[in-house]
Amino acid sequence: MIWVKAFHIIFMVAWFAGLFYLPRLFVNHAMTEDEAVREHLALMEKKLYRFITPWMVLTIVFGLWLMFDYAWAAYAHMWWLHIKLLLVAALVVYHFYCGSIIRDLQNNPSRRSHVWYRWFNELPVLVLFAAVILAVVKPF
Repeated sequence: MIWVKAFHIIFMVAWFAGLFYLPRLFVNHAMTEDEAVREHLALMEKKLYRFITPWMVLTIVFGLWLMFDYAWAAYAHMWWLHIKLLLVAALVVYHFYCGSIIRDLQNNPSRRSHVWYRWFNELPVLVLFAAVILAVVKPF
């Protein structure tokens, strides 16, 4: 079971790395006026999104494997896990919303300011802090 946990953490780190970088590309995309640079950033965004999506899936698969292997009944009353699962669900929504932003930036690169994307970029950091604290400290 320790291997399953190790792979869960590895895939989670890879997924988060992409989620930290992708919105930074959005910031640059929203700031540039050069069409060639905009096209290059759009290509980078698409490739990164396609690259990190399997890491999201594998993070969830190995997380569910851990959860069910340890017996869901044992976790049923551990509220930290319920909150962590809600955070993971929110992160999945964030991930797919990033995919819609990629499409939006191709059609209307000035829809939102680079400042909005900078704030948007901070959301996964907050989720990471909360999820790690919940998983390690298990406060309730």
